[in-house]
Amino acid sequence: MTLPKVSVSEELAAAFCAVQPALPVAVTRMCDAVLMDVAGLCVAARHTAYVRSALQATAEPGACTVIGHAGSFNVATAALCNGTAAHGEDYDDTFEGGPVHAGAVIIPAVLAAAEQHGLAGCDVERGVAIGCEVMCRLCLVSPKRVHKAGFHPTAVFGALGAAAGVSSALRLNETQWFNALGIAGSMASGIIEYLAEGAWTKRMHPGWAAQSGYRAARMARAGFTGPRTLFDGEHGFFHAFANSNGCDFGAMLDGAGKEWLAGDIAFKPYACGTMAHPYIDCARRLVAEGVVPGDVASIECKTAEGIVHRLWEPLEAKQAPPNGYAAKFSVPYAIAVGMLRGDAGLMDYEEAVVHDPAVRALAGKVRYVVDPDNPYPRRFTGHVRVTLKSGEVREASQGHFRGGCDEPMSAEALESKFTANCAYGGWSDDRALAALALLRGLREASSVDLAVLRG
Repeated sequence: MTLPKVSVSEELAAAFCAVQPALPVAVTRMCDAVLMDVAGLCVAARHTAYVRSALQATAEPGACTVIGHAGSFNVATAALCNGTAAHGEDYDDTFEGGPVHAGAVIIPAVLAAAEQHGLAGCDVERGVAIGCEVMCRLCLVSPKRVHKAGFHPTAVFGALGAAAGVSSALRLNETQWFNALGIAGSMASGIIEYLAEGAWTKRMHPGWAAQSGYRAARMARAGFTGPRTLFDGEHGFFHAFANSNGCDFGAMLDGAGKEWLAGDIAFKPYACGTMAHPYIDCARRLVAEGVVPGDVASIECKTAEGIVHRLWEPLEAKQAPPNGYAAKFSVPYAIAVGMLRGDAGLMDYEEAVVHDPAVRALAGKVRYVVDPDNPYPRRFTGHVRVTLKSGEVREASQGHFRGGCDEPMSAEALESKFTANCAYGGWSDDRALAALALLRGLREASSVDLAVLRG
């Protein structure tokens, strides 16, 4: 194979190293929103068994903050534990067209780098913007194929995104920047077998990617080299993680550094898998329009083929998930709690609710048919068709993800979500407001001090 004179990763490095300090307003707002959302989610998850386990296993002293926990820790601990907490309840941001959860990777990686290296708020903003943008652009190369190959896109794209974000925050030069991506390509990992029984590994993926990306950037800065043909080489990234050869990288490269996809990052109103959200909205709408859950005989949903293996099958297991985490990746469960409880928030995935006989009975009535014209992954849609015991049929459809670019979450709603997450994690209103004030002013800070977020 003839190697390219200028590789894809070299083109990315040139584009993003040339980014000017004044970012577009939409990107600046996204950086602020993702920072706030991730911080609130870390507080919400701080007492969970999986966060306690991760921190106990990795805690080593250093200069960095694990949000919601006393003390200071090394970079790897902070990146891993914050990433695990941010993604743990599946309530974090997403990118329509992926899906990936960029904030849960990039915020922990860049904040840890900022504390370790004494960076300013403007460095954090740059790192977050570019790291998130790289993750979003990676989604466009081989849509759906990473999932089909058995990998978690947030995990494998996240290692590269974190490397790009930290490299940008540290102001690495172009050669160091593309070397960091090449190194991170050999650190990327994350399989989706967690789906079988609701194991914790998906929760860990963003944290692992965050600390891997940081390490890759540091190694590149010190002169360690990675393959410049990370993407376009014979044994490149998408060959490995998407079973794809001869990829067209135009969608990833076009407008890089000038046109920003990350400004459209979406925020979740429900604490579960992204593609379940429009179905919850449909279920709630039907109840609001008079459908009584006890009168339901059966429910049929149109769905995208690309989400069947994660959110619909095996159907019997999705109708009766074994635990709260498994329930987060079940559309039948999401529809049931949406109809019976009017929400799908953190409390609606607690074990008592998951094993509620009424919830299980309604989820057991949900079936699906594949719609070959469904636009996934470009758009996330929902459809719920209810047949009542009387024989009457009621139907609801939604062609977009609420919280995304067609119906974005307002600044007020994002702040309400943050304070609610802090309350769920046991913080007082005063504590939450102090944290919010810090986060709002972080971009303008001459140095990053996250002490308010500890404990």
